[in-house]
Amino acid sequence: MAAELLEQLSAALIKGQAPVVKELTQKAIDEGFSAKEILDDGLVAGMSVIGDKFKRNEVYIPEVLIAARAMNAGMALVKPLLKLAGVKARGTVCCATVKGDLHDIGKNLVCMMLEGAGYEVVDLGVNCEPEKFVKAAQEHNADAIGMSALLTTTMTNMKATVDAFQEAGLRGKVKIMVGGAPLTQNFADEIGADGYAPDAASAVDLLHSLMGS
Repeated sequence: MAAELLEQLSAALIKGQAPVVKELTQKAIDEGFSAKEILDDGLVAGMSVIGDKFKRNEVYIPEVLIAARAMNAGMALVKPLLKLAGVKARGTVCCATVKGDLHDIGKNLVCMMLEGAGYEVVDLGVNCEPEKFVKAAQEHNADAIGMSALLTTTMTNMKATVDAFQEAGLRGKVKIMVGGAPLTQNFADEIGADGYAPDAASAVDLLHSLMGS
């Protein structure tokens, strides 16, 4: 019966039922489930299903955003307990839309999906200068950064950011992921990025592989 509660939690998240997710998360806490169990077998399990459906075009951006909101309702209760229990995130990633670009829906989706997969996400917003990426990666001891661009005119700032990490001596330490509508794997290879993701769910898979998890 115990596992059933986490299955219900996962199912409620998939349906985007934030109040139910919050209620079931609290119930799981009260019944003595560990924060890690609730995270892995309830919240992350549900978000993984949404990610897979998104990749197969079975759900779209609105459904992903609603599911992410539901996940955040549960995370608000679980996060303090994870810290108390000393449970570490899978890794830390700094994400932003590059300099000159103010589009943020794709970037926001990636942030939500990565957080839902158990990563610590530092959202640097939009119009992010290469130096800001470097500074944030140093400050937060980031394992990776994620850059987004929707305009072809701002894609060159991705190369400038890769170069900034090279100059700062961080290229061997920080993995660089890129994404956005006009991008391709070829472009990612050309600028020296570690990987390209065509959508938010693929960004999770990419980071897993870059982190070796």
